[in-house]
Amino acid sequence: MLRDVDADAIRDRKTLAGLPVTRKSDLIALQRQSPPFAGMTAIAIGDLGRVFSSPGPIYDPQGARGDFWRFGRALFAAGFRRGDLVHNTFSYHFTPAGFMMDLAAQAVGCAVFPAGVGQTELQVAAIADLKPDGYAGTPSFLKILLEKAHELKADVSSLKKASVSGEALLPPVRELLKSRGIDVRQSYGTADLGLIAYETEPMAGLVVDEGVIVEILRPGTGDPVAEGEVGEVVVTTLSNEYPLIRFATGDLSAIAAGVSACGRTNMRIRGWMGRADQTTKVKGMFVHPSQIDQVVKRHREILKARLTVEHDAERNDRMCLRCEVRSRSDALSQAIAETVRDVCKLRGEVEFADPGSLPNDGKVIEDLRKYD
Repeated sequence: MLRDVDADAIRDRKTLAGLPVTRKSDLIALQRQSPPFAGMTAIAIGDLGRVFSSPGPIYDPQGARGDFWRFGRALFAAGFRRGDLVHNTFSYHFTPAGFMMDLAAQAVGCAVFPAGVGQTELQVAAIADLKPDGYAGTPSFLKILLEKAHELKADVSSLKKASVSGEALLPPVRELLKSRGIDVRQSYGTADLGLIAYETEPMAGLVVDEGVIVEILRPGTGDPVAEGEVGEVVVTTLSNEYPLIRFATGDLSAIAAGVSACGRTNMRIRGWMGRADQTTKVKGMFVHPSQIDQVVKRHREILKARLTVEHDAERNDRMCLRCEVRSRSDALSQAIAETVRDVCKLRGEVEFADPGSLPNDGKVIEDLRKYD
C-alpha cells in the first residue's frame, strides 16, 4: 500500500493523514497471503526476541531490545520504583501481555513474580509469602485475588499499587481497590503496537506514549476529527522491527484538551470510549460506516451524519440518516435519500438536524433495534 509513497514527504500530521489506514482485521488475510508477518517486519524472524499469537490468528513480533513494548513509562507512572517486586498476572502464554509488563518492570528496575493467570489460591499464597509491592494485570482479576485472600484469611496487604490494563477500569472497581489501600493506574495498549497511552497521578485522561503518533479519525474513514470529537484511535509507530503506519485499533476515544497537571506535556486522550466497528446488518445486508462517509462526501451541504436503525410497528428494519446541514430543502432530502439507496443498496429515510445537535460519541451507525 505504501510502495509509491515518498517517505521524505511525510513530515507532519497533515501529510500523514494522506496515507491509507491499515486495520487490525486486515492483518489476518495479509499474514495468510505472506506469512508470517505479511512482509511488515524490518528484520528476519530469527533476529526477533519472541513471536506471539493473538486470536485470528495474528502473529505479533517482539524485538530483542529491552522494554520493546514501552510499558516502562506506564509502570513508573503507577508508582513502581527500583527494588520493588511486581506480582505480574498477565498471561505469558501465546499473547505478549505478560512479557510486556515483565520487560517494563526490568526497565524500571523491579523484580517480577511471573504469576500468569488462574490458580487463585496459589497466587494468594505467593503474595502472602513474598509480599510484593504491587500488582500488574487486569482490574477484575485483582478484585478476585482480594476476595480469595479474604476467604482464606491471607495477608495481602503488601499490595499498595497496581498497573492495570486489558479491560476498562470501572469507577466502582477503582473505589473498591482504593478502599483496600491499593492505588491503581490504568494503561492502554495492544499486542501490535505496545503502549499507546497511560494514566498519571491526576487521573484526568491518558497521556499518549512518546513512542507513537495518535490520530482520532471518523469511523470508517481516514479523516481526522476536530479536537474533542469522539472517533477511532489510529496509531503510527516507527519501531525498527515492526513499523506500523496509521494502524486502526477499532477503539473509540477523543483528544483531551490541555496538558496533564502531572507535568507531562504530550497530548492526552480521554480513555476507552467503545468500539468503532459499527457495521450493521439491515434487511439481510451489511451497512458499513465507510458507506455513510461516501454519502456525506457526495453532498457538501452535510456537516455530519448518523445512521439509525430501528424496528417499525411491524418489526421491520427501518433506516434513517440524520444529517446536520447548513440549509434544508425537500430537494436536498430527496437527493440524499437517492444517494443512500445508491451506496447502501437499501432505502432509507432522511431527517435534518441542527448543526452541533448530533451526539459526540463517535457513532456513525446506531442500532436501536430491540430483540426481546
